[in-house]
Amino acid sequence: MNRGGLSDAALYWRYVRIHIKTQLQYKGWYVDIFITMFAIFSDPLDAALMLDRFGSVGGMGAARIMAVYSMAIFAYGLSCLFARGFDYFPRILIAGEFDRLLLRPRPLALQTAAHASFQYHRLCRVIGMGAVFIRCLRAQGAAIGVGGAILLIAGALGGALLFQGLFLAVACLSIRFVGAGALSELMIFGGMNNVAKVPPRLLPDGLRVAFTYVLPSYAFCYYPVAAACGWGEPLWKGLLCVPASAAFLLAASSVWKVGLKHYQSTGS
Repeated sequence: MNRGGLSDAALYWRYVRIHIKTQLQYKGWYVDIFITMFAIFSDPLDAALMLDRFGSVGGMGAARIMAVYSMAIFAYGLSCLFARGFDYFPRILIAGEFDRLLLRPRPLALQTAAHASFQYHRLCRVIGMGAVFIRCLRAQGAAIGVGGAILLIAGALGGALLFQGLFLAVACLSIRFVGAGALSELMIFGGMNNVAKVPPRLLPDGLRVAFTYVLPSYAFCYYPVAAACGWGEPLWKGLLCVPASAAFLLAASSVWKVGLKHYQSTGS
């Protein structure tokens, strides 16, 4: 689609360039990067220290658990990197800014995704967790072939789609309940990312099914990694990541469209 000489994709990347150039005007931008990197690398220390004390959890050592956890955070970072606006959608609503987006002749999804500041230091989450993941693979001596690499890429892509679907679902809830933004933080950091530190077989059957098929966290962060590294999980479970996450995103997109039909102005 082309309006005013710019395609939607070109407009999105222009938003990104503007956001980055704006942030680089501040002299302390490198301090933000340092602080972010420190927070990223210190985040999994609780699990690492516990595993150093007890050796393993459910037969999984530190390298395996950290590999799964870093995959989860890496995928979350990808989603935040390219569609941060949906994560900030409750704030956009409260500020009355969404009304202005409705008046512009561009797709709402594109405008919302690019509306919040594209924070360059969010690259740190992707780069940092990518480095942790590679280090974990080396620590356990995993030999990743072409098929394994494809599985890992699919896992990261599936995770990014899943988190985007979650952002959409929470955005839709925010249309009805303006204060629903905290639900996103609760589900992501209180549930999906924390459950990545726990081997699936240690969870009760109901929770294991929920985090594999309903809110498919294990489908993208555990099974692709386990299948690629040869931990005894079947290949078909590793391949579930993209279709399961895509189905979740499609369902969330449908709910988002329904929510837009019932949107009433929050004012400005």
